[in-house]
Amino acid sequence: MTDIAQTPGFFKRLAVIVYDLLLLLAVLFVATLALLPFQQNNAFEPNSWLFSAYLVFVSFLFYGWFWTTGGQTLGLLAWKLRVANPDGRSISWQQAAIRFVTAIFSWGVFGLGFAWILFNKERLSWHDIASNSRVYFKPKE
Repeated sequence: MTDIAQTPGFFKRLAVIVYDLLLLLAVLFVATLALLPFQQNNAFEPNSWLFSAYLVFVSFLFYGWFWTTGGQTLGLLAWKLRVANPDGRSISWQQAAIRFVTAIFSWGVFGLGFAWILFNKERLSWHDIASNSRVYFKPKE
């Protein structure tokens, strides 16, 4: 069971998302730049599903790597938060994948999965529940 005092609220988690999106945009620009030499005078197609899948995969690697190695993205680090299992261990790549896919779905339905934090007694979003992971305040060392 999650200690409610150890779980951040809606607005703090929203601030983390804003921080992380800024860094993710920079990563996606670099990922796109890495593909440019292979275009051979062909611009990216506007509706290219392959390019979109590539960017989603890069996004998953970005979040997955941070979540599985220490549990902190730059936004989480700035707000002294951490993604972890209920027992405090780092999450696995499988949990990261479930968390990532469910988070996309959570935002895809007008943010209802994220707004669920406001109605859940333990302040859990859909992606927290689906991946059996939590966002905690990082304990002081």
